[in-house]
Amino acid sequence: MALIYIVEDDRTIRETESFALRDVGYRTVECSCAAEFYSRMEEQTPDLILLDIILPDEDGLSILSKIRLEQDTCRIPVIFVTGRVTELDVVKGLDMGADDYITKPFGVMELISRVKALIRRIGVIDENRYLISGQIYLDDERHTAYANKKHVELTYKEYELLRYLMVNKGIVLSRDSIMEKIWSCNYDASSRTLDAHIKSLRKKLGTEGNCIKTVRNVGYFLDGE
Repeated sequence: MALIYIVEDDRTIRETESFALRDVGYRTVECSCAAEFYSRMEEQTPDLILLDIILPDEDGLSILSKIRLEQDTCRIPVIFVTGRVTELDVVKGLDMGADDYITKPFGVMELISRVKALIRRIGVIDENRYLISGQIYLDDERHTAYANKKHVELTYKEYELLRYLMVNKGIVLSRDSIMEKIWSCNYDASSRTLDAHIKSLRKKLGTEGNCIKTVRNVGYFLDGE
């Protein structure tokens, strides 16, 4: 999936953005200041940058101007995410080369929608959009699943569970790790939530459901064969 750098000094906002984007499959790197951002840029170039204007060590507009002056970074799409809402700031940011502008406070769905739209527009190739295992096929952008060339109607949690198994194909995943990843909670031995979802997945996948294997007293895995 596309790699997104989040440059934001407010920890709560930064973590909210990161969680929301990771939840829909993007990879994120969090930077609390300009210095940390520049250090990360030396390690890897992102596909998109979410950039706050007001940072403790350097103004976001200054960062943008530097990005646009460098040959290796001048084409990276940038979305300003800031509390500044004056028309002058908006125009200045866009004139300097920002691709979009989101004002705080913002909704998570708006953020995700803006990011997806920009990534589609600039043509970032999403290498991991498709997941394939045997006759099971996921289109991660459209959040759709297929088995034996037929569309499979999955609930949100069923899809996330199947995706987690496919990403870790051949690896035994403990019940604890699955519950933490999919339901964000510790596993309760008395709960049948996971077992019920596994049962439903197997049924909906038809013959391909047999690929989901149980390891007694441990967890589950997707057969890589």
